[in-house]
Amino acid sequence: MRIAVWIVSGLLALYFLMVGFGKALPPMEALEAMTNGIPVMALKIAGIAEIIGAVGLIVPAATRILPILTPIAAALLSLTMLAATIANFATGTPAITWQTILACLGSAFVAWARYAGPAQITPRASSAGAATS
Repeated sequence: MRIAVWIVSGLLALYFLMVGFGKALPPMEALEAMTNGIPVMALKIAGIAEIIGAVGLIVPAATRILPILTPIAAALLSLTMLAATIANFATGTPAITWQTILACLGSAFVAWARYAGPAQITPRASSAGAATS
């Protein structure tokens, strides 16, 4: 199960990095043509949040430094994708909704598995006690 969670986490991180950079990097004018009525600044903020969330899916769990951040990042990404699904329906673009639903479900799975499920990560042992002699 742990391997499955790492695979899903990795795929989600790649997805959120691609989507996040696709929103965060282009100039405002280029994004305005693709917004379908959504404010451009909201897309920029969502892109930055997706990039941060992608890092949060992997780094805390891999380093075991504050691993609680991984299920928090996954849960917040799940909420973001739920909002994106609603926005896709509201703007009349339900054809791409399957992507956001899949990302929402995958993020919810990682949040559960890393917080209360079989793939919990324990924090790294503190080296403060070992440094004293």
